[in-house]
Amino acid sequence: MDKTLDLKFTYTEKKDTRSGFGDGLLEAGRKNPNVVGLCADLIGSLKMGAFQKEFPERFFQVGIAEANMIGLAAGMTINGKIPFTGTFANFSTGRVYDQIRQSVAYSDKNVKICASHAGLTLGEDGATHQILEDVGMMKMLPHMTVINPCDYNQTKAATMAIAEYEGPVYLRFGRPSWPIFTPADQKFEIGKAWKMIEGKDVTIFATGHLVWEAVVAEAMLREEGISAEVINIHTIKPLDEEAIIESVKKTGCAVSAEEHQLNGGLGDSIAQTLIRNNPAPLEYVGVNDSFGESGTPTELMEKYGLNAENIVKAAKAAIARK
Repeated sequence: MDKTLDLKFTYTEKKDTRSGFGDGLLEAGRKNPNVVGLCADLIGSLKMGAFQKEFPERFFQVGIAEANMIGLAAGMTINGKIPFTGTFANFSTGRVYDQIRQSVAYSDKNVKICASHAGLTLGEDGATHQILEDVGMMKMLPHMTVINPCDYNQTKAATMAIAEYEGPVYLRFGRPSWPIFTPADQKFEIGKAWKMIEGKDVTIFATGHLVWEAVVAEAMLREEGISAEVINIHTIKPLDEEAIIESVKKTGCAVSAEEHQLNGGLGDSIAQTLIRNNPAPLEYVGVNDSFGESGTPTELMEKYGLNAENIVKAAKAAIARK
């Protein structure tokens, strides 16, 4: 469908966002000798092999011992190292939440927790590996920055940016090949939302893989005479509240779209911002209090309503409530 629409952003290639992390980590390592990598037995899945090959003395394979990995990373920061930990999002958060809270967030350690295979698009591995609660868990921690980029280029840029940022970061990315539709030379600004498409009738706030679906939804709405503003919320915490308020004051209503539980996700943060500053109708696109299941990424996104068609429905519902 997206090939026949008049899209404001297009792509010629698809690539997984985890490869953006791997390539960004390599570049960050070349720029700063204090950057080190730690992995919990998933070097290939996390695309950390190039960093390991070029900087073997700065890479630590800890095995299937995620809690130890977080503790090691926290300790390395004391001597000025900038550790990037890598494993699946489920193991990066749910399995080691105590270590992250006590050893990283509480003491404000400069650890970069890098989490692949997040959300439903992990696919066939199923519900036990498809964490949909991680953003909520991590954004609740004081001192923690939470970033969820939308494509290969943005993930690479984000990885390089967090190497220069002082403080704990949770960087979330995924497994499937996804359209590359943002510039290769982009400057990634932590905490700064990106207004991708200007509109006046409804604002679509999207994060991660759902940003592309929002771009497609905007074109579908435009065909029906509805002007949608699309804002890429790559940084969920700290949230760019100014951009949210400014946009919704103009459009009068909004949609949040994310590959995450509705409870505790981006939509909750937007709702809190609006209720305090500019109450307005807000509709949600996300997973509604459910675990995932096995399937292809495309099948799962469709079954759980994480697609352009459901963003369009949500936008119309929000407009009807104005």
